[in-house]
Amino acid sequence: MVIQIDSREKARAIRKIVDTFDQKGIQHFVSKLHVGDYMNFDNPRLIIDRKQNLTEVASNVCQGHRRFTDELKRAQEIGVKVIILVEHSNQIKSIDDVHQWNNPRLKTSSKAVTGEKLEKILKTMERKYDTRFLFCDKLHTGSKIIELLGGVSGDR
Repeated sequence: MVIQIDSREKARAIRKIVDTFDQKGIQHFVSKLHVGDYMNFDNPRLIIDRKQNLTEVASNVCQGHRRFTDELKRAQEIGVKVIILVEHSNQIKSIDDVHQWNNPRLKTSSKAVTGEKLEKILKTMERKYDTRFLFCDKLHTGSKIIELLGGVSGDR
């Protein structure tokens, strides 16, 4: 397995992910991807787009909605399936758990999206753009990326 990492990923933010790739003997290199953040060269039709938490997702699907959906449309046009992997606490295990999320921005903005509303938006996006929102704890992101891209993951 050889994983391409998008060059727009910040080295500091993905240090643990790269360490996991190294520990598991996964070859990897950095180069710009057309969409998403991680791709297995053996299966270029599947891309992982990593999000650091639900706050980033909420920002992407609300404030940055057009840019975000344009990227998903581009992926559809070229026949690529995108999995959005959200690094959040282990309390959010699936899209069905998003409704219980307490958006920290609700304290400062009445326009901030609630967990219930975000869950509905994400489910609509899954249907409309043939994508999936999956969740993992930050400690396991590297292993989860390997697993999703078709490799073997030793820990969860």
